[in-house]
Amino acid sequence: MSPELISILVLVVVFVIATTRSVNMGALAFAAAFGVGTLVADLDADGIFAGFPGDLFVVLVGVTYLFAIARANGTTDWLVHAAVRMVRGRVALIPWVMFALTGALTAIGAVSPAAVAIVAPVALSFATRYAISPLLMGTMVVHGAQAGGFSPISIYGSIVNGIVEREGLPGSEVTLFLASLIANLVIAGVLFVLFGGRKLWARGAVSPRDGGTAGDGAADEGTTGSGTTGSGTSGSGTGPSGAGPSGAGASGSGTRSAGTGTAAGTAPSAVAVRPDRAPEGDGAGPRLTPARVATLLALVALVVAVLGFDLDAGLTAVSLAVVLSTAWPDDSRRAVGEIAWSTVLLICGVLTYVGVLEEMGTITWAGEGVGGIGVPLLAAVLLCYIGALVSAFASSVGIMGALIPLAVPFLAQGEIGAVGMVAALAVSATVVDVSPFSTNGALVLAAAPDVDRERFFRQLMVYGGIVVAVVPALAWLVLVVPGFG
Repeated sequence: MSPELISILVLVVVFVIATTRSVNMGALAFAAAFGVGTLVADLDADGIFAGFPGDLFVVLVGVTYLFAIARANGTTDWLVHAAVRMVRGRVALIPWVMFALTGALTAIGAVSPAAVAIVAPVALSFATRYAISPLLMGTMVVHGAQAGGFSPISIYGSIVNGIVEREGLPGSEVTLFLASLIANLVIAGVLFVLFGGRKLWARGAVSPRDGGTAGDGAADEGTTGSGTTGSGTSGSGTGPSGAGPSGAGASGSGTRSAGTGTAAGTAPSAVAVRPDRAPEGDGAGPRLTPARVATLLALVALVVAVLGFDLDAGLTAVSLAVVLSTAWPDDSRRAVGEIAWSTVLLICGVLTYVGVLEEMGTITWAGEGVGGIGVPLLAAVLLCYIGALVSAFASSVGIMGALIPLAVPFLAQGEIGAVGMVAALAVSATVVDVSPFSTNGALVLAAAPDVDRERFFRQLMVYGGIVVAVVPALAWLVLVVPGFG
């Protein structure tokens, strides 16, 4: 058996073990890099660590650290309240507010499961209170998170753009972002029409007799949900410190904790309010404090620095987080523990193993094999389906980290546009996060109160299967066939 084939089989084993045994895929990838690099490729430690993505490490730590401070000092709670109160009783707008809110959170740097963990309890509580389909609300939250997930300063966007740059491929940060945004926006629109959106429009605004206006409900439900979420993201392990970007392999015990919280058939911690997130003042929700104002300014500064002055997102985020930590050290102490360490381990491990594959020539060998199919468009659609299928059960970012380098040799032939192909892979590997086997899908399932959980699980599973079957082909048709890039 050739060394290249052995290294590919080891990668498959890593995905299988991560999926079936809930072991962090990054840790497995580090072990695989050590074993394959030493025993098969005859590399020393320096050769193995040559593929360690130091730049992405700083981005992951810096951005999630800054966002963890925002969560610790209540800035995210304030953002949730500000968003949901805008509906002013118009029930039909609630799903779209949740879509936009999770999209905004991931776009400014939140890890996708962290944004879903923050918003899903609030969104599903609103769904129950105002008779909105939980499937509609839950999928809107997940697709919203993916819609903003590839902005130039987001975790997914930084990772994929970093991989593209490392591989020497032509890239377009704007195309990648817009491809994911438009794809998820279109899917959300279809879901809204199919799952009761028109009936919600017909209902108009709710009156106080129906349980209060949506604006009032936002204050009540939002305080409870976001307070609970704070507990969920740091205590139960379903947030950035306990879950990877996607999939059971990335999340490990995080997803299991989310499921455990619903053993009694109730929403996980949706009935209690943490003392540090209790309703403030007259019950109108979190107020702007100096710490929250400073954090909002820091988030704006991050966007301006990266987009306006082309500064490094990771180093900028770390610097802003240090400033906030110096001014409010108590928030910093809590935030350090909520840095997405499992995500850092996942990404760094997988990309280190990919570096070993590149060093031993496996990437070129596999790419030539895919290109050898003779029909580049067929090879491209197969890669999209592989990414979608595996990502429904494993890590979306881990899959992209492996597939993009594998596509490099046949992309180098020039018959397939690299920009369109990367965008198609990104869309295919992330829209499937609605699967109940992924972290985001599991969080939505766990956050839904007063539902038949087995029925809801089947609905998510069927919908996830439809997405896996349909979206990769559409992404290929729209982004790859025209030859973008």
